[in-house]
Amino acid sequence: MPKTVYLGITGDIIHPGIINIIKEGAKLGELTIGLLTDSAIASHKRLPYLTYEQRKEVVEDIKGVAKVVPQDDWSYVPNLKKYRPDFMIHGDDWKTNYLSKIREECLETMKEWNGQIVEIPYTKGINSTALAENAKDIGTTPDIRRATLRRLIAAKPVVRILEAHSGLSGLIAEHASVTKEDGIHQFDGMWSSSLTDSTSKGKPDIEAVDLTTRMQSLTDILECTTKPIIYDGDTGGIPEHFVFTVRTLERNGVSAVIIEDKKGLKKNSLFGTEAKQVLATEEEFCEKISAGKRAQVTKDFMIIARIEEIIAGYSVDEALSKAFAAVRAGADGVMIHSKDKTGTDIKEFCQRFRKEYDKIPIVLVPTTYNQFKEKELAEWGANVIIYANHMLRSSYPAMKKCAETILEAERSLETDGMCMPIKEILELIPGTK
Repeated sequence: MPKTVYLGITGDIIHPGIINIIKEGAKLGELTIGLLTDSAIASHKRLPYLTYEQRKEVVEDIKGVAKVVPQDDWSYVPNLKKYRPDFMIHGDDWKTNYLSKIREECLETMKEWNGQIVEIPYTKGINSTALAENAKDIGTTPDIRRATLRRLIAAKPVVRILEAHSGLSGLIAEHASVTKEDGIHQFDGMWSSSLTDSTSKGKPDIEAVDLTTRMQSLTDILECTTKPIIYDGDTGGIPEHFVFTVRTLERNGVSAVIIEDKKGLKKNSLFGTEAKQVLATEEEFCEKISAGKRAQVTKDFMIIARIEEIIAGYSVDEALSKAFAAVRAGADGVMIHSKDKTGTDIKEFCQRFRKEYDKIPIVLVPTTYNQFKEKELAEWGANVIIYANHMLRSSYPAMKKCAETILEAERSLETDGMCMPIKEILELIPGTK
């Protein structure tokens, strides 16, 4: 009976190093590839460009692969215990990188049935992360970008979204990362906010700014990034205008639009609670949502209903009633807003909504109740967390301080520590190196 061999891979980018390790594994016996699923990968590093089924089709055709099975966990241990291979094979680079803890767990697990781990020398000159970065520089297509948000929501406990109001802030959202024990933490996508877009232009945040004007900033972001974008659609205007917005955003590769249940002259939600009379009725709001859903061409695009009842002074019961109606009208998700710093009403809304709909995404914008970590919000039932205006809010005081420092010193020397080196700018902006 042939020996059995297990190799876990993501299979998104097949390079010579992967082919080499597959060849070595096949020499040891019947090689089973544990192909990591989207959910196994997404909480620890960037979501693969290819879906699981696409990756599986590629890997199955590689010479030496006997079969491909899903690996639903970032750790190899559950599959090792399930299949009990004679050998596990892995590149020796995991001795020193963030997988070292998992390596120790695998060594202990394989001992249970006298299995052996074979470590293949790392292929010099091949860097999967660098290859992924190069692929990112090439860009994406509207179809791929638009579909990514739904994949992320299905794969991750929490999808992390950062506001971007320009190409530069989009690049920061695209590339920012922090390596922790459980993997690489990154932002999953961007929020195109009407507030920060208008403020960055020195204009008031009013809905009179039309889609054509907003599209100029949005295009700047689309052209230099690849991650999904959620668009702040304010009220969406009248149903006939919202239909046009949906078609334009969908065509350009935007993943979702969020519209609020207000009507009349726009007033930012952070000001006042006297706006009860300007909220749309359930019938009016649902009519707009339904019109938008009928207008979209693909199944990938999402229309998310922003429920303003709580922030306008209504009860959680009334907010839930509006949210349930929006979902029945076709909304692909709900956003709930509140100014309560305790987060009590948001938590109640999420938990009660989850009892009615366990799969419909909930979007939170924890600007006022920002003491809660993403994990806690996920426990309430949240799927998407939007950091809605922090890029713009942090840039203004930094620029203001720089300007005042130059005036005070009558030279720019004192600002050197505040400014990004020119070399880093050249490395950040594609095509300027």
